[in-house]
Amino acid sequence: MTVDRAGKVLAISDLHVSYADNRRIVERLAPESPDDWLLVAGDVGEKFADIEWALGVLRTRFARVVWVPGNHDLWTTPTDPVKLRGQARYQELVRMCRGLGVVTPEDPFPVWRGEGGPVTIAPLFLLYDYTFRPEGYPTRQAALDRAYEVGVVCNDEFLLHPDPYPSRQAWCAQRLAFTERRLAERDTALPTVLVNHFPLIREPTRVLRYPEFAQWCGTERTDDWHLRFRCAAVVYGHLHIPRTIWRDGVPFIEVSLGYPREWRPRGGEPGRPRQILPPPMDSAARTAGTPGTPA
Repeated sequence: MTVDRAGKVLAISDLHVSYADNRRIVERLAPESPDDWLLVAGDVGEKFADIEWALGVLRTRFARVVWVPGNHDLWTTPTDPVKLRGQARYQELVRMCRGLGVVTPEDPFPVWRGEGGPVTIAPLFLLYDYTFRPEGYPTRQAALDRAYEVGVVCNDEFLLHPDPYPSRQAWCAQRLAFTERRLAERDTALPTVLVNHFPLIREPTRVLRYPEFAQWCGTERTDDWHLRFRCAAVVYGHLHIPRTIWRDGVPFIEVSLGYPREWRPRGGEPGRPRQILPPPMDSAARTAGTPGTPA
């Protein structure tokens, strides 16, 4: 098959540009080819202006930038001049992205037609519903009480407002229904790359140092989406544990940068985006994997 462009689809998340060292990484982040696309899987920053700055910089360099919101992007903090909450903040972020030419979960899904394509790139905004609970806690309230007891409570409880929905899990339910309809309307002849801030399956959270935090990391309702929507890959962030897990022959690729205290000990080149398409050689050669096994 003849492709209509060179380049690659790359991905990164959790840029957290409020940290000066991370901001410098964004300042020097550049494509290998003018045809490269960049998927940004959330948590660019906590302040509206920082998110706009980072996405604006990246949009001037990459042929296409695709963004999904992370929980930090949706925070309403005391120091942010933009005081919008919940859905209103998300809608304003979408408006800002469209002004920059950045693709959001509200826009038509772009199709990558370069090497490894054609593939539909589907940016998602799904949130979480507290169903990734630690073992032994059968209800949301029991798991939340345990988190408060041990002091492992996500700041979303104080800064991510669900307005106008009564709860974050209600907002999550609305987003799931909306997104399932959109995915059902896509060109089903093409495979997909699903891009979401939170992991779509529970397995990546099994290695968390504090299992109580998993309840803020996704929803069990997406457990089979990689099969239902013919995924070539699933891209996510949030956990700050960059790695690839295979399930049913599909790579689940975490692309987080994370905080400086996390990426400094890793060595290598910090902030280097992960290649998603064409599949890297190790991925292309692997036609099946053991469920939940890191690559």
